[in-house]
Amino acid sequence: MRLAIAEAEGAALAGDVPVGAVVARGEQVLGRGRNARERDRDPTAHAEILALREAAHAVGSWHLEGCTMYVTLEPCAMCAGALVLSRIDRLVFGAEDPKAGFAGSLGDLVRDERLNHALEVGSGVLAAECGELLRAFFKERR
Repeated sequence: MRLAIAEAEGAALAGDVPVGAVVARGEQVLGRGRNARERDRDPTAHAEILALREAAHAVGSWHLEGCTMYVTLEPCAMCAGALVLSRIDRLVFGAEDPKAGFAGSLGDLVRDERLNHALEVGSGVLAAECGELLRAFFKERR
């Protein structure tokens, strides 16, 4: 999660919402991402999507079984769907997102039994630190 926080800090420095993500298989980091919607002018340039792309490239497949996604903020519906489709085994996130989170807050796409894959979910890891990055970013913007 510390690596994901470093990615989030980089996003904030670039003027993007501070969300960072890392995909790992065991101790090996396969992909990293930080929000880049403003930089790329791309609504899909979420940290999770960018980390998944990098990880898939690293392993040479979109199948990411055996991997864990660490992300500083609970994934939105788009990112939760991408996690399911990538076959990631586990999601670990920091801060909950009651307005857009789809890993337990607003919905629970990653554990929906109707889908062909479900993830193990861990939440609240370094939540205070992850949440403070977001609060400070938005406080500065107001």
